[in-house]
Amino acid sequence: MSEETIAQYVAGHDPAAVAFHAPEGTFTWGEYDDLSARLAQSYVDAGFAPGDRLAVLLTGGALTHIAYLAAQKAGLVTVGIGPRAGDAEITHLLRKTGAALATRALHRGRPGTDVAARCGAARHVVLDLDDLPAAGWTGAGLRADDVFFLNSTSGTTGLPKVVRQTLANRKYFGPLAHAAGRMGPNEVFASVLPAPYGFGLWSAHVVPAMYGYPTVLTAEFDAAETLRLIERHRVTVLCAVTAQFIMLLNSPQFARADLSSLRVMFTGGERVPLARAREFEERTGCAVLQFYGSNEAGPISVTTVDDPVERRLTTAGRPIPEMRLRLTAEGQISVNGPGCTPGYLDDDAANAALFRPDGWLLTGDVGAVDAAGYLSITGRIADFIIRGGHNVSALVVEEAVASHPAVAAVAVVAAPDAVLGERACAFVVLRAPLTLDDLRAHLDTGGVSKQNWPEHLVELPDLPLGTGGKVDKAALRADAARRFGSG
Repeated sequence: MSEETIAQYVAGHDPAAVAFHAPEGTFTWGEYDDLSARLAQSYVDAGFAPGDRLAVLLTGGALTHIAYLAAQKAGLVTVGIGPRAGDAEITHLLRKTGAALATRALHRGRPGTDVAARCGAARHVVLDLDDLPAAGWTGAGLRADDVFFLNSTSGTTGLPKVVRQTLANRKYFGPLAHAAGRMGPNEVFASVLPAPYGFGLWSAHVVPAMYGYPTVLTAEFDAAETLRLIERHRVTVLCAVTAQFIMLLNSPQFARADLSSLRVMFTGGERVPLARAREFEERTGCAVLQFYGSNEAGPISVTTVDDPVERRLTTAGRPIPEMRLRLTAEGQISVNGPGCTPGYLDDDAANAALFRPDGWLLTGDVGAVDAAGYLSITGRIADFIIRGGHNVSALVVEEAVASHPAVAAVAVVAAPDAVLGERACAFVVLRAPLTLDDLRAHLDTGGVSKQNWPEHLVELPDLPLGTGGKVDKAALRADAARRFGSG
């Protein structure tokens, strides 16, 4: 991997070519370079020193990436905070990292000064592109092997841990994604993910800068608006977590939008349901691809446009050789390679659980590699329903429930039970009415083992999403406990 930085990539592109189509307007590579340098100068003028940490709390858009790049140019480490993070999470991240807080004057309708005060920020910076120094900072910035970003886990279980990222970690996605999608010189990216997390970071901030691709950004995800932007800007590569692409499919505008420009959609972040992935491909003509990995591990395996369709949609692809995957005796996936984080920030206990004594990173996922070399994820260490002493994989139950044509989206969690300990509860978004008995009849006809049938069915208008854009299973577990805990 080269030692080039994002700043060097940005400066090397045609300054008149488009870098971002964003809510604030269209920005060229030259404007991106200039604005980030001037914002970096403002950081230096305000007394920030190399190595200081700046927590950036913004909704999506060009300012997010300008702020990230400005920090890199000034030698600062960015602490990424999800745009929908609550005060408790923001307070925790500020205390954990010792960072100053940067916001717009208003964050999601709330004064940034109020957020800073309530969350105990020792220092607050208001980001305003209309109030920058005339000249940009030209000093040395962060190098490719420096920690440039601290991003949190999605916070689905308690307060999030803080993951250290070097630019080299995130750059590792670049050539892998380029090869997987057989990308050419004229791609147009759209990344509709929260920018501070691993998927959003590589798909909007890093990889487009490496190759000079214009990128469509949104303030916050909205299915109808995303479809409009894909059509308007002739997007060729869409990046969206599973819940988002399912919401696109469920949108009434999906059938009316011209999506013929799409060639590839990178998705994932959670289980990719076979039926919905197949539907997306059939209705758009684009290939659904995924990296299997995590904030901590980086990319572990990848599906490509050259994989047979069944392998592409039913597996996590072939492991990336340099990531050196191996399975523990329990079938847990472990890796040791260039995409891995250096570890959590100041958290010895969490690092001891993340890394084996020999340095291999434990993913928490259970998997298997078939004779053709494709990896399948069969469960998660912490994502099982323990029913009468028997472990039932939530992923397996989700895949079974998703096979019913009335089910638009599903998430399965454990519901408490006084006799069996736990039962499988399926929270669903429906296209048509569906009872638990109807669902069980469908599963029986399909030959699904009874142990993988849900025992509760709860309809919701939408599945709750966490700050990282994934389904918030912690919220669903709490919901199940309220509904069924007395039994």
